[in-house]
Amino acid sequence: MKWLFVLIFCSLPLIFFAQSNKPKGFLSGKVTDKISGQVLPGATVYIHELNTGAITNDSGYFKTPQVNAGTYTVEISYQGYAADVEQVKVAADNTMKEFKLSPTYVEQQAVTVTGVSSATSTKRASQPITIVRHDDLVKTTSSNLIDALSKTVPGVSSITTGPAISKPVIRGLSYNRVVVVNDGIRQEGQQWGDEHGIEIDDYSAQRVEVLKGAASLMYGSDAIAGVINIQTQLPAPEGTIRGNIISEYQTNNNLRGLGGNIGGTKNGFHWNGYGSFKGAQDYRNPYDGRVFNSKFYNANFGGMVGITKSWGHSYLLVSNFNQHVGMVEGERDSATGAFIKADASGSSSTATEEDFKKIAPEVPYQHVQHFKVISDNTFNLGSSRLDAVFGFQRNQRREFGNAENTAIPDAYFDLKTVNYSLDFHFPYKGNFKTSAGISGMYQNNQNKAEEVLIPNYDLLDIGGFIYTQYTQGKLSFNAGARFDNRHLQSKAMTVDNVQKFTAFSKNFSNLSASAGISYQASDKITLKANIAKGFRAPNMAELASNGAHEGTLRYEVGSPSLKSENSYEVDGGMEINTEHVSFSASLFYNYIHHFIFYRRVQNATGSDSLLYDNETNEYLQVFRFAQQTAYLYGGELHVDIHPHPLDWLHFENTFTYVRAQFTQAIDGSINVPFIPAARYLSELRGNFLSKGKSLKNVYVMVDADYTFKQSHPFTGYNTETSTGDYLLFNAGIGADIARNGKTLFTIALAGNNLGNLAYQNHLNRLKYLDINNVTGRQGVYEMGRNFSIKVNVPLNFKM
Repeated sequence: MKWLFVLIFCSLPLIFFAQSNKPKGFLSGKVTDKISGQVLPGATVYIHELNTGAITNDSGYFKTPQVNAGTYTVEISYQGYAADVEQVKVAADNTMKEFKLSPTYVEQQAVTVTGVSSATSTKRASQPITIVRHDDLVKTTSSNLIDALSKTVPGVSSITTGPAISKPVIRGLSYNRVVVVNDGIRQEGQQWGDEHGIEIDDYSAQRVEVLKGAASLMYGSDAIAGVINIQTQLPAPEGTIRGNIISEYQTNNNLRGLGGNIGGTKNGFHWNGYGSFKGAQDYRNPYDGRVFNSKFYNANFGGMVGITKSWGHSYLLVSNFNQHVGMVEGERDSATGAFIKADASGSSSTATEEDFKKIAPEVPYQHVQHFKVISDNTFNLGSSRLDAVFGFQRNQRREFGNAENTAIPDAYFDLKTVNYSLDFHFPYKGNFKTSAGISGMYQNNQNKAEEVLIPNYDLLDIGGFIYTQYTQGKLSFNAGARFDNRHLQSKAMTVDNVQKFTAFSKNFSNLSASAGISYQASDKITLKANIAKGFRAPNMAELASNGAHEGTLRYEVGSPSLKSENSYEVDGGMEINTEHVSFSASLFYNYIHHFIFYRRVQNATGSDSLLYDNETNEYLQVFRFAQQTAYLYGGELHVDIHPHPLDWLHFENTFTYVRAQFTQAIDGSINVPFIPAARYLSELRGNFLSKGKSLKNVYVMVDADYTFKQSHPFTGYNTETSTGDYLLFNAGIGADIARNGKTLFTIALAGNNLGNLAYQNHLNRLKYLDINNVTGRQGVYEMGRNFSIKVNVPLNFKM
């Protein structure tokens, strides 16, 4: 609790320190259609550095709250128009400016805060960044947030363990190599676990930024694959109350969900609150029927209070994620092929129809709770700015596997994390925008149950960086460097009167650096290139594991001598946006020194080392974490054709490819494990009635989603097998229902896997479960045909 009191103290706005004699002013003006000159009422004008803005009135005029005089990144957005991003110099008193927006059928730019020290246009960012908005998520059928991103962001896929658990994969890398940021702090759970998700409520996500490529400069260790930045609690514009109510139903597993979000701002005072529930029964497919224990349910809530004034802002955010999720074991009756469940009597029986209909999972299952409180502060110091963000997280993961006693968890990880960052933004100096800062975290992990896989430990991270961006006309150049130190203290532990873990301490020091360029060759063409050196310190599972990893049939042993992974990545890209064609291409090469993986241990006679597991009554092969040099290359290609005069028609095509190899073969295999297969997505979509009265923004779409055969698996130690190709057909239709020009609600209907195809994705861990003796098929297959309906009700009021 002492950390919580420290955090609350830090959240108090340091008003006397932050006040300055800097002149203050307003930004005002109007927003119009560039072609017709008509005013655009309801357009949003947002100053990203200050988290404040305004909405245009019925005459198209706006006026922001009072701000310190200075230069800011201003984003102007309006549905059906290309967002405008400009650097605006706000002088004392009142600065008048007219923004002219162009109608568009493709979003061409936005503002990003991921991987850079302060807000900048995505066109000026040197690394590929994709932004997914709440409206995009409403149109996507998924069972969790990472599942949705894997369907909408090229280069992103997921390692899944059933419908509720998805680990993000960016350009072939996952686990601790991807950093997930939520409302300004990095999400810290137990990312090393195969069956551990991200613990963030998907209904609460208002905006997601996905950065692909090494990004350790801003985030320290990890992030050598990229960053997923999820924003859930954004302040409403001044003088408004905004929110939404969303409901969802899916036919395959009877998933039902309900979420609500509401927030307002008056005289600079902000408040926000959200809550959600989602539950699902066991899903089905043509081969397995109902997949026993793929059920889950979530119940989550969060809120924010804060204030924004000319001195800066101070927010206090709280969230709580609470999930119960079943773990699919895939055991079947040898005679009938029916799924088997464990009984409270200690015996087993076949699962019945009543068992499939429940949303409360059977053993084995997980109960995951993630509590988080964040203090987000900005202080305007003359022409400079100080950002101070502090966070406290507690991740509790209980794993239940004993049907005879479901009150006591078999495993219980309790991870507490304190995050901190202090970023100082220097005044604009000519064309340079420079920042420097420190950031890091403190962690404490405790085991509170009988089964122990990793020891209790303390971790202390601290790092400092400097970053600068130079902008001159169409050219943007950025460069930076960072130094980090991580101290790990592993604690000795005795289990059943036997010392299972010995104490040790480790220090990892690393230097990161990056440099990139973005050049707008014309209004239509942007060229990008970036080079970066990132790193990832070994996690505690890799350093000190000593136990059976359930679901993998492995006994894992850590290696305290492991070194940090060092990533050297080069990527380049091109974006072409014309009136009727949008094209983007990104290529990358990532060379990773000391890549960490696991290899089988041999005994003194040269045979496989085996250990007897009392829990499963089986002998398990012993694996130890080791290191090898690896390299990955590939890219993403996207083409959107919307031909004149059929501007309402979109023909989108996306292709992604990753190839990953070791420099030396491991047990006869040169391929890196868990690499997604190449994928091609072709979508035909029509957008209609953008200015309709009762029916607006109608869309109709069909797509063909083809995943290629993964013929390059990591076959060492019988880890993976090849996975066949498959083609899925999907369709969707939706519209805004309006009255008097205002949207009453949005409805989105979708059908996924319309052909009810039985298939297995290479990154689905259920692929390697037991063989069905009746059919001869190994593992469990993906979800079959699924229809969904979503209804989203926007809430907009003036105060």
